[in-house]
Amino acid sequence: MKFVGLVGANYDQSYNRKLLEFIRRHFKIKFELEVLEIDEVPMFNQDEKWDENFQLRLLNNKITRADGVIIATPEHNHTISAALKSVLEWLSFEVHPFENKPVMIVGASYYDQGTSRAQVHLRKILEAPGVNAYTLPGNEFLLGKAKEAFDLEGNITNEGTINFLEQCLDNFIQYVGVVSKLKKPKPIEPEDLDCNNPIATTVTEVDPDDPEWVEKVAEITGAVSGDTYVKLDHGILTVNQIDMFLKAMPFELTYADDNNQFLYYNNAHQDPDTMFAKRVPPQSGSRMSTVHGSLPPARMKNVEWVIGTLRNGNQEYVRTIVPGSPEGVINTHNYQAMYYDDGSYAGINEIVFNFKPWLDWYLEQLVNALSEEAVLLHQLQLVMAVATPHLVHQMRVVHRWRRSPSRRCNIWSILILRLGKVGTTVLTFFQWSS
Repeated sequence: MKFVGLVGANYDQSYNRKLLEFIRRHFKIKFELEVLEIDEVPMFNQDEKWDENFQLRLLNNKITRADGVIIATPEHNHTISAALKSVLEWLSFEVHPFENKPVMIVGASYYDQGTSRAQVHLRKILEAPGVNAYTLPGNEFLLGKAKEAFDLEGNITNEGTINFLEQCLDNFIQYVGVVSKLKKPKPIEPEDLDCNNPIATTVTEVDPDDPEWVEKVAEITGAVSGDTYVKLDHGILTVNQIDMFLKAMPFELTYADDNNQFLYYNNAHQDPDTMFAKRVPPQSGSRMSTVHGSLPPARMKNVEWVIGTLRNGNQEYVRTIVPGSPEGVINTHNYQAMYYDDGSYAGINEIVFNFKPWLDWYLEQLVNALSEEAVLLHQLQLVMAVATPHLVHQMRVVHRWRRSPSRRCNIWSILILRLGKVGTTVLTFFQWSS
């Protein structure tokens, strides 16, 4: 599951930020948590446009796509902070990302009572018309004396507090699973598959369906090639290295932007007939209506549905298996949404591959693991059948030795010595099996 955590304060030394960061690190096996800030959101003013603020666009997009939201609220004058209240006003006026969204409330405060009164107020706000969130009932996590609650690394020091927090989070995970069945997807508007709405990166000088689109656009834009270095998010590669990297992927990869223009596929196949999703060089740059032009109208509606579903954030990905594949092939298509920095829709990354070899490998490993477990259990039963009577006797001997005040020795060392071969066998078994 993917959750977002909303820091309910806009100051740097927020213990509620510390709380969310601790949740993100400590419970990363249970779910993925992205912590979001509200420090650059202006005071709510209905005369101004919400989408002119980058952080508001980001919050709206991230919350819309998240499986659930965790809000960490401080308590200011017996209620939530002005900054958090303003954010909730913005996100319930023209856009409504919290609608039917599971929300959990936590809070940290300097005082003993935690943020109990602020949490009560926040629950009422989240249930208001225009917000319409599904707030997890009960399970109030109130972290009092926040200054003493964390160590220097930002970890909660009290084990009982961590266990209670985990219990609350486990309940929230279950709650999300139940509430998700009540989620109503946003209605899908008709998709323009003819690329009639150019975006910032659209090259308008060349017709998208021109079979020489790549060459002509490369000349117009001065596109780099060969051994020219490209600075990426976490690395520097040449264009040739990027090409090799993408072609080496054990998948067929394609990319269409948010103007529904088909821009790229990793052309590693000499013969399109060997591909699970046939692509040819002249298709690069084409309109999606052209790429899928041979499909009947009913199938084109499916194309629109996939794009619209990803664009609206109703789903982050769509997966399907193409029926009628030959024997030994499970033709799997994964359509993954891509996003700009503000979280808005940036297009589709399609991954196509034969899932059958992956499935066969997994099942083979599973069978081998289960077989090994069966052998281990059988060996343990044999060892314990031999060792148990001897072990009971020797434990009695050790107990008598331990009661002697003149003996100052390691009880386990004595036990192993007295067990002899049986003890060695048991220890060897457990060391090997672990």
